[in-house]
Amino acid sequence: MSTEINALVLTAASMGFFHTILGPDHYLPFVMISWARKWSGLKTAVITFLCGIGHIFSSIILGFIGVAFGIMVGKLQIIESFRGNIAAWLFIAFGLVYFVWGLRRAYKNKPHTHGHLHVDHDDHTHEHTHHDEHTHIHAEEKKANITPWVLFIIFVFGPCEPLIPLLMYPAAKSSWSGLIMVTAVFGITTISTMMVLVLVARSGISLAKLNPLNKFSHAIAGATICLCGLAIVFLGL
Repeated sequence: MSTEINALVLTAASMGFFHTILGPDHYLPFVMISWARKWSGLKTAVITFLCGIGHIFSSIILGFIGVAFGIMVGKLQIIESFRGNIAAWLFIAFGLVYFVWGLRRAYKNKPHTHGHLHVDHDDHTHEHTHHDEHTHIHAEEKKANITPWVLFIIFVFGPCEPLIPLLMYPAAKSSWSGLIMVTAVFGITTISTMMVLVLVARSGISLAKLNPLNKFSHAIAGATICLCGLAIVFLGL
């Protein structure tokens, strides 16, 4: 490998790592939804991995098309910026809808009492909810869960901003093998960092005593996702 490709490989690893850590939208949605929906560690890891693949490959495909057909990098950056705006507003819309649904669910699930009259005239009352955590988990297993698909679609739209102009185009000037290597390093680093951050944060939440907040877990997850979208739009994260 040439000195330039070696330098680009190191740059790709660094950019993949910091690009992910500095973008909370890369991990917070998975952490919060995993907590709210009681996903297992394996399910959380698989969904994070697949969304990461969609996130990376959409930019890789666009970058390879640009290199192969000699499209100016400025034009690709315009496309990437447009895709980024779509992803940000999808985050905002999805988070807002999920937040409202979570609040509605929380307030519909208020404990209440029912009276019972038995044949032996032993009347009594008891308090319960119609959607406690146990029944909720099993009920949701029987329903089609579109949340992972929504996340996947959003991440496919989400661009990897530094990949094409700072890594793919410079690497393509040396060789196709160098281009593939630099792209692979960036992708592997990005996805690995996403998965580590998500699983570590998920473990931290599972150890924290958040039982009083469980009732509002879906609303909190929705608010977090919405804030991630707002941070992208207004703070450029």
